[in-house]
Amino acid sequence: MKRVFSVAVGIAVLVAGVVSADGVASAGRGAAWGAQQVVWGPCPAKEGKTVRADLECATVRVPLDYRDPWGQSIKLAINRIKAKVSRDGNHLGTLLINPGGPGASGRDLTEFVSNGLPNRLGERYDVVGFDPRGVGGSEPSLHCVDPDTYYRAPRPDAVPHTAGDESRLLARADEYATRCGDLWAWMLPHLTTENSARDMDTIRAALGEEKISYLGYSYGTYLGAVYATLFPQRVRRLVMDSTVNPEGVWYRSNLGQDVAFERRHRAFLAWTARHNDVYRLGGTLKQTSFAYYAMRDRLRTRPAGGVVGPSELDDTFTLGGYTDRVWPEFARAWSAYVRKGDVQPLVEAYNRRGKNDADDENGYAVYLGVQCRDAAWPRDWAKWRTDMTRLHRRAPFLTWPNAWFNAPCAFWPVKGGTPVAVHGSPKLPPVLFLQSRDDAATPYRGALAMHRRFPRSGMVIDEGGNHGVSLAGNRCVDGHLAAYLADGTLPARTVSCAALPDPAPAAHMAAHMTAHTTARGAQGHDRLTDVLSR
Repeated sequence: MKRVFSVAVGIAVLVAGVVSADGVASAGRGAAWGAQQVVWGPCPAKEGKTVRADLECATVRVPLDYRDPWGQSIKLAINRIKAKVSRDGNHLGTLLINPGGPGASGRDLTEFVSNGLPNRLGERYDVVGFDPRGVGGSEPSLHCVDPDTYYRAPRPDAVPHTAGDESRLLARADEYATRCGDLWAWMLPHLTTENSARDMDTIRAALGEEKISYLGYSYGTYLGAVYATLFPQRVRRLVMDSTVNPEGVWYRSNLGQDVAFERRHRAFLAWTARHNDVYRLGGTLKQTSFAYYAMRDRLRTRPAGGVVGPSELDDTFTLGGYTDRVWPEFARAWSAYVRKGDVQPLVEAYNRRGKNDADDENGYAVYLGVQCRDAAWPRDWAKWRTDMTRLHRRAPFLTWPNAWFNAPCAFWPVKGGTPVAVHGSPKLPPVLFLQSRDDAATPYRGALAMHRRFPRSGMVIDEGGNHGVSLAGNRCVDGHLAAYLADGTLPARTVSCAALPDPAPAAHMAAHMTAHTTARGAQGHDRLTDVLSR
């Protein structure tokens, strides 16, 4: 993405690493960052959650600026679940994981991945999650605004109907960018994918590994591609699940998302129509589409429960583009509102699926920090207006909401850089791509573009449309993942795996809501979807 700095992480070690008083692995001033010795300890308990005994936590110091490796440093939070086997032929080394975003916490997925790896591979890998710079438990953790104020519902409609609407939304985007610049001017220039990739290599060295394996989802695939470009000799296995288009970083990628989310939203509307006997919202795509946008328009003047306006509806139902598992829940809430005038299920769906909190604001700040800095964005709002007005006609579901989500990049206090030209290398081992054909967040065409950049790679296609296809119940996909992680075996050609069955409509709303709420805490894939969609 950006310029490849001439200062490498692996500088000759002059002084052995020492452990600082706060327990953070650190190095002497003359030592390479890779000389750190990670000090593992118990993980802090989270409210309402039990921490499993074999989950360990630590922190690693990295340079803020790799061009000045002995200047200011920051801390990265990491965790791991160690392999159950000793370091012999059965031990497969370290598997580093990242769920994407940018801005999502890798530490949130460590248990899910360790537990979910097929063929007991979780017992053979040390699974290590990390919070990238600025995220979650890493220090500093970026926050730009008060989330309670910024996300107070109902927010202005993301689809501007007048010039005044547009001006208010623009002012909101400008204010967010200004606040981030006021608070984090010293860090924003260094909040890049390239630096996160260099951080990964610092983590690798601190763990004492010559090579690491990596599983990246969504934006995490782009991070993995940058790492593989910069450090091909340090990669043992590389899995890209739901792959970012390297040719659209980042403005054009969002336009491509809008079209893909439109297709996926229409698939949800068509599914609802097929189950008209349950939901009574129309028996054709045209009828359910009319019912959906009529609901959205009504919420502009009469927010459900005084909370769910059109923007809150957008935030909630966007999750349906990531996973069809929520379709029954969303269709029932929508049906209750339209058919019975019952707003409570819609409010509950928003509180459970769309409402933003401090963690979400942290993820948003890092998302913008990375994407606005990684590459150039249009600074002339007329360009945005022209593109969104045109695209909204064919993709009304997400075009404007997505535009305003990214609009602070038009005002970002740090200019965008030049993306790393990601590519394969003779030093890089074969790479495995996993991709659903109808993925909305990372469209299939973009995955093919990345696949072409890595000639020594194999691709497994899930014929469904969910985002994040591995460890999600598709045994065909997971079989290829297991073979690759075990010994590097790739499919001889691009292979197709049948999609999981469409979800069945739930018979009773109350029972469904209770069951789903319970399952959400127990089922790992729901956690994966929650992280990927942030």
